[in-house]
Amino acid sequence: MREPLEEVTDAYRLFNGVGDGIPGVTLDRFGERHQLQFFSADALKDYEQIKTAVLDLFQPEFLVAKFRIDPSGRSLEHPRMDVLAGTPEQAVGIVREGKARFRVDLLDTVNPGLFLDMRDVRLEVEERFAQMSQNGSAQGGLRFLNLFSYTCSFSVHARLGGAEIATNADISGKILDKGRENYALNGLDLRPGEFFRGSALEYVQWALKKGLKFDGIVLDPPSFARFKGGNFNVREHLMPLVSQCAGLLNAGGFLMVSSNYSEFALEKFSADVLASVRQERPGANAAWSRSQGVDFVGSGRTKESSLVATLVEV
Repeated sequence: MREPLEEVTDAYRLFNGVGDGIPGVTLDRFGERHQLQFFSADALKDYEQIKTAVLDLFQPEFLVAKFRIDPSGRSLEHPRMDVLAGTPEQAVGIVREGKARFRVDLLDTVNPGLFLDMRDVRLEVEERFAQMSQNGSAQGGLRFLNLFSYTCSFSVHARLGGAEIATNADISGKILDKGRENYALNGLDLRPGEFFRGSALEYVQWALKKGLKFDGIVLDPPSFARFKGGNFNVREHLMPLVSQCAGLLNAGGFLMVSSNYSEFALEKFSADVLASVRQERPGANAAWSRSQGVDFVGSGRTKESSLVATLVEV
C-alpha cells in the first residue's frame, strides 16, 4: 500500500509498529536516509535482529536508531541516537513532497524537520489555495496562517498553491530559521509579516485586535508547550483557541485542527472543533475528519501512532 506514495514523495513510514507486526518499532524513510525508532522495552530485546534486518533489506545510505525508552521502559526526554549506517554528515538532506522540497536532519532532534503523518493535509492546503487562486475571489491576495508552525512546511505548500502571504508563528527562532531555509529551497521570497517569533496564542490575540483575516489556518499544536509568560496544554487551551481562530477567517476560508494527543477520540474531537468554530461562525461545516495516512498502518492503536484531524469550512 506504500508503493503509490513514491509518485508523490520519497518521505514516508515504512513500518508502523503493531500495525505492521512488531509492536514498539517504527521505520521512516527520508529520501536515502532512514530512521529506526524503539518505543518499548520488549522491542529493545530484539534490537540486534531488527537492526540487521533493516540494514540487509533496505541497505540505507544512512540509518539512525533512536531509543525513546530505556531498557526498563522509562520514556526518555532526550533519546539516545546511534548512527548505524553512513556518517553523521549524511544525516542532512532534501526530500520531495509533491512540488515542494524540504530539508531534513535526522540527527538534529527526535523530529527530523517534517512530520510524515501530516503529508496529506499539507498537499490539500496547496490544492485549496490553488483553487482559490484560480477563482480569483480574494482582494489583495490570499493569506494563510500557520500556528505552531515548526519548520513551516504547511506554509511552503500554501505559497506554492498561490497564497500571497503565509504567516508562521512559533516560539523558536531556530525553528523559524529552518522555515526560512525551506522557503529558499522552494524559490519563495520572504515577505513582510511571514515570520512571528512568539506563542501562537499571542499572535492570534494580536491578529484579532488588528482585524487581520486569513483564507486558511492550520492549527497543529504539540500536546504541551512552555513559553515566556505561560504554557499551552492541548486539553485545556485548544478549543478556546479554535474559537478565536474562527474569528480570523474570511468567508469561504478553512481551518484545519489536529493533535497527536493519544487521549483524543476522533469523533468527539471533530465534534468539539466544529462546535468551537460555530461559536464564532454558526454556518460552519466540517469537510472531513481523519487519522494518519496509508503508511501508518494501525493508526490509533498505540500512543506513538495517533492523530486526530478535522477541517472546517466557513
